Amino acid sequence: MSNNEPAPHLHLLSSFEAGWDGLNLIYELEPADEMPEADLGQHFIIIAQNDFRASFMFNGSWQHVDYAHGDIAIIPATQTFPRTLVDREVPLIELFLQPAMLARAAFESVDADRIELVPQLQLRDPLIQHMGLALKEELAAGGADSRLYAESMATALSVHLLRRYCSFQKEIKNYTGGLCKYQLRQVFNYIDEHLDQNLSLEKLSSTVQISPHYFASLFKQSTQMTPHQYVMKCRIQRAKQLLRRRELTLVEICHQVGFQSQSHFTRVFRQYANTTPKAYRDGL
Repeated sequence: MSNNEPAPHLHLLSSFEAGWDGLNLIYELEPADEMPEADLGQHFIIIAQNDFRASFMFNGSWQHVDYAHGDIAIIPATQTFPRTLVDREVPLIELFLQPAMLARAAFESVDADRIELVPQLQLRDPLIQHMGLALKEELAAGGADSRLYAESMATALSVHLLRRYCSFQKEIKNYTGGLCKYQLRQVFNYIDEHLDQNLSLEKLSSTVQISPHYFASLFKQSTQMTPHQYVMKCRIQRAKQLLRRRELTLVEICHQVGFQSQSHFTRVFRQYANTTPKAYRDGL
């Protein structure tokens, strides 16, 4: 820019206002401009949403990379993000993963001090691409209600990064057998008693005193659902019960089953019940 100030970055979506924990997302229009080097302190994953060229300054010389839609770059938290030139305005999905998430996912298999994410300047990874798009869609639809979904996805993303892009060779454990009956009963009771609250993966796993990653894997084996899917199912079942009580408004029911946004409540209700809350009540 002529005044030597950086061009504005238009953030179309940001999870930093939604209270996500361990993983955040920004969907932005990256301007055609230069970005200074920066120490982000988080693992940084960029998912291109269109074609563009980026030029990176490494050791005093420029390295040019032509990105296509869906290409991905991974910059570890231990590495400085280099000075970068972008040749055109381009939409990007940017994921910011706290290093503690990798350590949390791996601590039962490997010493956390040995976890080293290897930089990847350009790669194709359909799973990471799908995760980024799913997180973007969930944030757009759910806002603050997307926190449990984001936590579950952060755990899955961490395990994928550990298996594919970390320097150690030891395999991350695959947990089998599911949760035992009394553990499932504890979790189900906790969910049932706290449906109106923000249910995080850490809170759910703490009811049976195991790690969030271990818990998420075993819970899905036991129920064939992720914790997020099970919680959504329970919220819709409770909502159906409350809709029979004519004295409650739709807004009151929305909040009693843990949704902060009535539009998100309606979207999820339609997904599970094939109708809207109002139409469901009218048909009773």
